[in-house]
Amino acid sequence: MADIVFRALDTDAVRALQRGGTDAYGNKPEILISDGGGIPCRHCLERVKEGDAYLVLSYRPFDALQPYAETGPIFLHADECGRAADSGALAPMFDLGGSYILRGYRANGWINYEVAEVVEAGRIVETAQAMLDRDDVAWLHMRSSRFNCYQARIERA
Repeated sequence: MADIVFRALDTDAVRALQRGGTDAYGNKPEILISDGGGIPCRHCLERVKEGDAYLVLSYRPFDALQPYAETGPIFLHADECGRAADSGALAPMFDLGGSYILRGYRANGWINYEVAEVVEAGRIVETAQAMLDRDDVAWLHMRSSRFNCYQARIERA
C-alpha cells in the first residue's frame, strides 16, 4: 500500500487571511468567537478552544479554476497558529469518531468518479492508502461527510 501524508493548509496563504486578506470570493473573513464546539482549524489541525477567535471564509483548494474546483467554507484560528506537520498519521482532531468523504482527483484536478467513499474516522488511513495505490489518482481531499467542507489534502508520501 502507498505511504501517505496528510497536508494542512499552506502557512503563507493562511497568514494572508489571518492578516486581513480576502477569501476565494474576494471577501474578508468573518471573525467569530468559539463556543468550544467542533471548530477545526485547517492550518494547525486542532480545534479552536472556547473563547478563542476564529475566521470563517470561503476556500478553494485548487490552483486553477476548472469545473471541479469546489469552493466552500472553512475555519481558521484568527490568531497565528503553527502549521500541522505533514504526517502519515491522522490528526487527533479527526480521530474523534464520525465519518469523512475521501475523494480522489486526477492529475488535471478533476474528480475521479471511481474513487470516492464515505469513511469512518478509524478507516481513513487504510482507505486513503488503497485509493492512492491507483495510477489514476493524483491526490485525495478529505471532507466532512455532513457538510462537504474541506478538511485536508492527502498525497503519496
